Amino acid sequence: MIPNIGITPEMPLVASKEADFYIHELYPVNFFGNTVYITTTHVCTLIVMAAIIVFAICARRSFMKAEATGKMTTLSTITEIGIDTLTHFVTDTMGKKTAKKYITYIGTIFIFIFVSNTSGVFGLRPPTADYGTTLALALITFFMIEYADIRYNKWGSVKALFEPFPLFFPMNVISVFSTPLSMSLRLFGNILGGTVLMALFYGMVPIFAKIGIPAFLHAYFDLFSGAIQTYVFCMLTITFITDKRGAE
Repeated sequence: MIPNIGITPEMPLVASKEADFYIHELYPVNFFGNTVYITTTHVCTLIVMAAIIVFAICARRSFMKAEATGKMTTLSTITEIGIDTLTHFVTDTMGKKTAKKYITYIGTIFIFIFVSNTSGVFGLRPPTADYGTTLALALITFFMIEYADIRYNKWGSVKALFEPFPLFFPMNVISVFSTPLSMSLRLFGNILGGTVLMALFYGMVPIFAKIGIPAFLHAYFDLFSGAIQTYVFCMLTITFITDKRGAE
């Protein structure tokens, strides 16, 4: 989560004409004697997840129909192209054997991050504009990286911390734990920056909102920038894992 400064009980889930880019508390929940809140991030994340699930169900039914009739539908064609593109992207970087073990994870975070990043087009506050979301994603990737390092390098993973000289041990440890921090902050900062700028634009120059100018800004901050940040996060995940276990 971002700091609680500016978090208020009033909570629009979607973009408004006012300059509002904060995370809002929606509903209090008693959790083991402590009060925690369901926020806009939780609700928008559930909406994103629901959208992905609905699309997956529709795509599955489309494939079943195409298999039964022998004729591909538009949805099944688009889905197949997307899957093939993602598969080639991961395979070309990690190698065919390694890619089989990680393609599901890479595909999952790719879809989730991309839909989250671009959800601002539909008026939602992107879940990835909340540091709690990006940190969780980065930590999952971090544990996968370290697991691959320990499993395939064994004691070599510990030995590497003291290379090239034992004096470098503190810096090597910092380098290891800086990975989730840098990955989470990069994604969070870019998406939050676009969210803040769009909120300021709507709040400070509402007259332009009436003539469609924000559509160009949404195309950049939500679609283009969102796609770039999705690619960067997934590419870093692939690169770090491959660096630890090698391509096969």
